[in-house]
Amino acid sequence: MSDVKQELLTLAVDVGGSGIKVMVLDGNGTPIGDRVRIETPRPAKPKLVIEAIAALADGQIVSGYGFDRISVGFPGVVRNGITARAVNLDPDWDGFDLGSVLSQRLGKPVRIANDADVQGLGAISGLGVELVITLGTGFGSAVFVNNRLVPNLELGHHKFSGGKTYEERLGNAALEKVGAKTWNRRLVKAITSLSSLFNYDCLYIGGGNSKVITLKLPENVKIVSNVSGLLGGIRLWQD
Repeated sequence: MSDVKQELLTLAVDVGGSGIKVMVLDGNGTPIGDRVRIETPRPAKPKLVIEAIAALADGQIVSGYGFDRISVGFPGVVRNGITARAVNLDPDWDGFDLGSVLSQRLGKPVRIANDADVQGLGAISGLGVELVITLGTGFGSAVFVNNRLVPNLELGHHKFSGGKTYEERLGNAALEKVGAKTWNRRLVKAITSLSSLFNYDCLYIGGGNSKVITLKLPENVKIVSNVSGLLGGIRLWQD
């Protein structure tokens, strides 16, 4: 018999307030095939989101991209596969055992983390203090210290300016209300505030609205591809 270990393939899932994305990764985290996206169901209740993920997973199988395990980036607090405070989805997610339910639905082992945590895992260098923020429907955040994650950092719901939170000032609703110019000015202030708060070595900015950024960024601030939110999924399986 061959002693060559079979490479495990991972279905990486990124659940967002506006869209759900999937991609199959090989054992090194290299994409196999294309990223596929659908709109997040409304209302974004657990059953509807799980069925959307299942449909995307079935589509990968039909396209010839099977998988052995699943990684999920989820827009809220996650503890041992149980979700909480998904403010941009639906209240029914509070206390929902997504890990077990999704594993039963798809017949594969599942690991789940906050979506900004997963994005960071796909972007960081692993050196020093690294902060990640995601600008999309909401405002996600993650911090890493020498490659170690501080989980479930919900910075978006902390006060930022004018009595409003980072999410209220820089989420998608704020962008649509005030326009890109004012939104960019707010982002400048947020970067200054976060730099003083965390004294980070590098700040990574991801999320769908990172494409709206027009300001000149400091040298230690980098915009990262949204694909990082999927590529980081492989690291959930690297114990």
